[in-house]
Amino acid sequence: MSSEGASVAVRDLSFSYASAERRVEAIQEITFSIERGDIYTIIGPSASGKSTLLYILAGLLPFASGEALINGERPQPGRRATSLILQNYGLLPWKTVWQNVVLGMEIRRLPSPEIRARGEKILNEMGIAGAAKRYPAELSGGQQQRVAIARSLATEPDLLLMDEPFSSLDAYSRESMQEFLQEIQRKRGLTVIMVTHGIEEAAFLGRKIIVFAGHPGSVYRIFDNPLVGSAEYRKNDSFFHLCTELRGAMEWNQTTGKIL
Repeated sequence: MSSEGASVAVRDLSFSYASAERRVEAIQEITFSIERGDIYTIIGPSASGKSTLLYILAGLLPFASGEALINGERPQPGRRATSLILQNYGLLPWKTVWQNVVLGMEIRRLPSPEIRARGEKILNEMGIAGAAKRYPAELSGGQQQRVAIARSLATEPDLLLMDEPFSSLDAYSRESMQEFLQEIQRKRGLTVIMVTHGIEEAAFLGRKIIVFAGHPGSVYRIFDNPLVGSAEYRKNDSFFHLCTELRGAMEWNQTTGKIL
């Protein structure tokens, strides 16, 4: 199990999607840094490059301009200590919960006894041991999300990248999963970067909240959130004040194309 999360440093990072007809700039001169074991959330308008940033950090998109470093090294495809969770969970419908959870460990050819031990431990930790023989279609959305998280954590990452992971859940399940993620992140010392469209979700989870602006995407502002994780934070006046500030930052001027 990872004892500490990864450090992340992004400096003047830009990325463009290119085709035979044209080049579309997705992000422009993004700069921020995350200490080991911290959790940042990212919000912003659609098409502002939030997911693109995650794919770069996951090593799925090569970049030529600027710098992105994980523990001082450029992101590489297949970096074993990075896990990416997508909005649709990414579960294989023809595999059981157990088979989905241990898939990453099998791909990495870990010894069978280790796979068994890790798999059983993570299923118990996620509270889904009783569903090990079920298939994804037999699970609720919240259970499916727990399976996706279990599969990611089974490989013992130090960096967890999440792209709107709770957006399809109902309000109660979403808040429950937010609290669950917070607990897991603290317990494992993971570094987490999560993209979300939910202002309250960003405020509840992120020790810092990065607000993206525009197309191409750029960092409009980074909000500090020192009370994150405190007891009854959702009911705290500071929480409501921060959400109000974030809403103000997210107001979109359709005429100028800029955040007000």
